[in-house]
Amino acid sequence: MAMKQTSQPPVRSFAPGEVKITGGFWKNKMEKNRRVTLPLEFQRCQETGRIDAIRQTWKPGQPNKPHIFWDSDVAKLLEACCYSLAARRDARLEAKVDEVIALFAAAQQTDGYLNSYYTTVEPQNRWTNLRDNHELYCAGHIIEAAVAHFQATGKTTFLDAACRYADHIATVFGRGEGQKRGYPGHEEIELALVRLYYATRQRRYLDLAEYFINERGQSPHYYDQEAVARGENPKDYWLKTYEHNQAHLTVRGQKKPVGHAVRATYLFTGMAAVGGATGDKSLITACKRMWKTLTSTQMHISGGIGQIARNEGFTTGYDLPNESAYLETCASIGMAFWGHRMLDWEPDSAYSDVVEQAIYNGVLSGVSTDGRSFFYGNPLASHPGFDGNGNFAGEGYHYRRKEWFGCSCCPTNIARMIANFPSYLYTSRGKELAVHQYAESVGSLEVAGQSVTITQTTDYPWDGDITLKIEAEKTAIWSLALRIPGWCKSAKIRINGRKFDHNPALSKGYVRIKREWRSEGVVSMSFAMPVERVQAHPAVRQDAGCVALRRGPVLYCLESADNGSGLRGISLPADPKFKTVPGRGLVLKGIPVIHMKATRVKPAAKSDPLYASFGNWPRVPCTITAIPYHLWANRAPGEMTVWIRQD
Repeated sequence: MAMKQTSQPPVRSFAPGEVKITGGFWKNKMEKNRRVTLPLEFQRCQETGRIDAIRQTWKPGQPNKPHIFWDSDVAKLLEACCYSLAARRDARLEAKVDEVIALFAAAQQTDGYLNSYYTTVEPQNRWTNLRDNHELYCAGHIIEAAVAHFQATGKTTFLDAACRYADHIATVFGRGEGQKRGYPGHEEIELALVRLYYATRQRRYLDLAEYFINERGQSPHYYDQEAVARGENPKDYWLKTYEHNQAHLTVRGQKKPVGHAVRATYLFTGMAAVGGATGDKSLITACKRMWKTLTSTQMHISGGIGQIARNEGFTTGYDLPNESAYLETCASIGMAFWGHRMLDWEPDSAYSDVVEQAIYNGVLSGVSTDGRSFFYGNPLASHPGFDGNGNFAGEGYHYRRKEWFGCSCCPTNIARMIANFPSYLYTSRGKELAVHQYAESVGSLEVAGQSVTITQTTDYPWDGDITLKIEAEKTAIWSLALRIPGWCKSAKIRINGRKFDHNPALSKGYVRIKREWRSEGVVSMSFAMPVERVQAHPAVRQDAGCVALRRGPVLYCLESADNGSGLRGISLPADPKFKTVPGRGLVLKGIPVIHMKATRVKPAAKSDPLYASFGNWPRVPCTITAIPYHLWANRAPGEMTVWIRQD
């Protein structure tokens, strides 16, 4: 049963095209994504059979047998391309997109069903294994891609197909007579249906999303029922618990994040989206509970989540390993999705700070600087011979990014994340415009019923100086809500050159400037960006006696490319002095790197004993260099560590 709804002011987000990145950090990222990553991913999807699978011509015995989640990879790639097209028209790219969309449209069945695997490989088994086989997950990504295509181009071919598919799904699932009481094993369609609702204003899509949210975890358990219908014993489920897909309890009854990290964040994003669209405060309350528990006990300093590989997900509170940390790129992306949707309810830096933390560290580490290779997992320490999960992989092995994976959810996901970054900058509600993220950009926005253009000039995240030029369509009174990052200990704000005392106006990390905005105004901000040492909670056993380095929103690390081997033998003095200088070389040119004095264990000889009395290995002075964590593994292979011993 749907919970009682309450009124909620409409929130307006702004998509690529409405907000254009004009220079700096994100201009470089988005251009590399457009020119290199997207064509590469098209090539990989073609080579591996993902695109040809949509043609539905595969026959048993042929290579490249379609897989249950291939449609999602192609759909995410299309979505990324559409965001890129919204930012910058590209006739060649648009032609590729339209070609693949035509394949999807031609593949759709007469009843609206659209899934290349089941139509080709197991047509008799549609909707028989929601727990494991990703049908609704793929449907969600197709819907998201279709909405992005419509918003970027105005074309309706893909959107029409997505609507027919969603309408078909609504006939299959629900509480009506003859319908299945099912819901996705891998959440995603919930948030996609809310996006379809906003694109079409058809309430039935929001109702379907609300059904999937509210039905989850109900008794009798649907996954037990469908397993029996397949002739299986539910007790034989390899994970033995439905915590893996957050279906062990109803969504409002869950107390902490459990199971698969990506599934969890997609579910919570869907809950936040449905709650924001319907005004259902009970869903927002559940999300707030989950957010607080996760970010205060289970999130790594990079914004990465999902500590172990076994379930690609969570363990327990304060268990935050480094070398064996899984931290899937998609999970950090999921944190950004979820936090951004929470901002629809209210501006609160508890969410926007983590969105920033996850994007600049846990997400961007997932792609190489040349845009051609990717991390699936993002550990916070790496040692030669061991893989990204801390397992021995052989002498001479180095954990590096790969050009593709058998399960390539991360490459296509990070491509759409980068292409869609402009949508994370602003939201408006009533007579308030909130600025959540900072980047060199021009935004054509709406607030208080009028058009407003905001031009951001900044070298963020490398520099904390930001200028916002505001050009209003007409004179009006409204509030500009500016996020003061949680990492910033000293912020200065000026309005048209005059100092603004923001302390009394600071609420949940945002300063609100309510005034009569005329045709033009300038707000300048300066966020102090000293190098900061960060300690983990004392209960985090893996980081005891260590510190991490952060400058602004950017996490730093040590690499052996700068500091030689034996990084774990390095210690910072009690009161280290940091010097920030421009980096050198192809990867680091012009980027702030950190120099500091330290000590390290004097290299031991092979003839030295394995164990010796304390003090046998003296320490020697050294100078070390820290680089942004998201840039590691782009140079010579070797060691890496985020956490450094502190004397």
